[in-house]
Order: sequence, then C-alpha cells, then structure tokens
Amino acid sequence: MAEIKKILVVFGTRPEAIKMCPLTNLLKKEKKFKVVVCVTGQHKEMLKQVLDIFSIVPDYDLEIMKNSQSLCDISKNILDSFEPVLKKEMPDLVLVHGDTSTAFAASLCCYYNHISVGHVEAGLRTFDIYSPFPEEFNRHAISIISLLNFAPTDVAMNNLLRENVNKSTIYVTGNTVFDALEFTSTIPSNNKELYEWLGNDRLVLLTAHRRENIGLDMENMFEAIKEIVVSNKNVKVIYPVHLNPAVRSLARKHLLHERIKLVEPLNVVDFHDLMRRSYVILTDSGGIQEEACALRKPVLVMRGTTERPEGIAANVLKLVGTKKEDIVCFTNKLINNSSLYQSMANGSMPFGLPGASKKIIEIIKSDLK
Repeated sequence: MAEIKKILVVFGTRPEAIKMCPLTNLLKKEKKFKVVVCVTGQHKEMLKQVLDIFSIVPDYDLEIMKNSQSLCDISKNILDSFEPVLKKEMPDLVLVHGDTSTAFAASLCCYYNHISVGHVEAGLRTFDIYSPFPEEFNRHAISIISLLNFAPTDVAMNNLLRENVNKSTIYVTGNTVFDALEFTSTIPSNNKELYEWLGNDRLVLLTAHRRENIGLDMENMFEAIKEIVVSNKNVKVIYPVHLNPAVRSLARKHLLHERIKLVEPLNVVDFHDLMRRSYVILTDSGGIQEEACALRKPVLVMRGTTERPEGIAANVLKLVGTKKEDIVCFTNKLINNSSLYQSMANGSMPFGLPGASKKIIEIIKSDLK
C-alpha cells in the first residue's frame, strides 16, 4: 500500500482563505494525503466567514492577532506559534499562498526546519518592494525558499525564471480563485436589502484597505468617490469597510452621502454576488482584480503599481493611481462611454479558468511519490 503523505496547509487572511479553501477541500478527498489545516488568525472575523462557507474546521488556530500589532510583531508571533505545529506534525509539504505575513513567516519557519514549501500563486511582481507593502517583499522571499512554485500565468512564471528560480520547480496552473468563484456561485446570497437600496441605479463597488494608501492617498480616493456620485445621479456606491480602525475613521469622515452605503465586511458568497451585480469596481486590492475579470467587470486599480500586468495588457484593468482627479476622470468615462465600457468588460481572460486546484494536486501527487 502506498505511503500516506502529510500536507500542512497554512493561511491566515480572508483573501488567502478564499483561494486556498477550494484546494484544501479537494486535497482532503485524496486518499494518499493526510491534510492538516493551520490558520494563524492574521484576520479573525473575516477569516471565519470564509472557513464557514467552505465548511473547513482548522486543526490548529494560532490566534496570533492582537490590537495594534506591528509587522514585526505579526512575523515574530507566527514564527513562535507555528514552529511547534511543524515539529509535531512533521509534514512532507507545507502549502502557503501568495504574499501575506502568514505566508512569509510560515515559509521562513519551514526553511529553518528543513521542510518543503509549495507556493500557491507564485511569481507575482511589481518590482517595487514598497508597493504593495510588505507583500512585494514577502513574495520575493517565499520564492527563495519554495521548492514547488505554482504560477498562475506565464507572466508569473517568467518573473520567476528571471530570478533564476529552477525551471523544474515552476508550474503554470491558473488561479484557484476561479474555483472559489465557481463554488460560491452555487450558494444563494443575502443581499436583498442592499439590492432594494440600490434599485435600478448603477453600482460602483468599492474596496480599499491597502496599508501604504492609508493617509492622504486614501483621503483622495474617498473624496473622488464622493465626487463621482455627486456628478452621476444614476450611480450608487457600496463599500464593505475594512476592519482596520484607520480605514474606518477615514471612511466615516469622507464618505458621508445618501448614495454611498458603508457596510460591514461581507461573507465571500455575498461579496461575489455583489461583484456580479456591480457596474464597475474600484479597488486597491489584488485578488479582486482577477475575480472581476472572470465576472466581466471593469476594474479601476487605485494604486501606482499592480502585480497583475496581464490584466492591463488585456484591457480589463486600468491603473488610475490615487489622485482624486484621475480616479474621477476615468470612472466618469467608463460610466458615460458605452464603447469604452464594453471594450473593458469584454476583454480577454488573462488569469486562467477554473481547474487550478486539480492541476496543483496532480503536480503534488507526482512530486510526493
């Protein structure tokens, strides 16, 4: 009988969970794997929402999050808490995702303990280690450690090759977020009240939370949103406000308007359904850029850089930065120019299709023979 291999899946934030839960559930169906799930609790309430939707109960919850933690605190707490899990479980492979402090610190802990790391969504780059911060540094560092690199696109693969990552360790798999979208589309949402408020108006869906934007840049972004609704009477904005107190304070200060609705963070089913209902999405997030593309929704990225240049090349994303006048100008163009809107809504699909989780599992099967 073939030896059972142990895979430890670790994640800590809501975006990671959305992309790792479909993969985790498929891994659990494989008889040759014993799957152990560890969450760090880098996000808490928002993480639990996703776990509940995908019916995943972690084997370990490190509960590392405390009030007013610095990035140093987060990394230190993960290292201290995760190492005992590693030493107890001694997995054959640890799977991390993306670019979070959880992924970075867990990978570093694996390196110190000579345990192999598989990096899901490897190879994304902006080539500016302070944008996004600290995510760009994190993903570079994980690539040095990782022995299996699951790149979502050819662009991501080529980024790794330019950094002299061993070609035999790189696999282009597509992105597991599409597996998540496929799953959440089968579950009814609870957005009835929001849709009644929206009526027949066009929905601009807003997300904003990026650490490096907090301050003047985020104030500019929020003032741009207010100007957009003032100048477009058939537009309303829904903003699920991030739990960061600094973000919440700025939102309450700058986004008071009868056609702007501030809501608590939504579970992944309700949020994906809201994306489907939206007309255009304004965001400083990362994964939303991919999800919106799959749903044929134009995305304006309120950052100076993106690690997803495939979307820019395919004309489904546009970088508009954080200057008020630029955000207002291009959003108004999208709202009032149907040919421009259609060209973005009907662009190509640069980030892949559902099925990435299955591809990753087949690769792991081959590697762990």
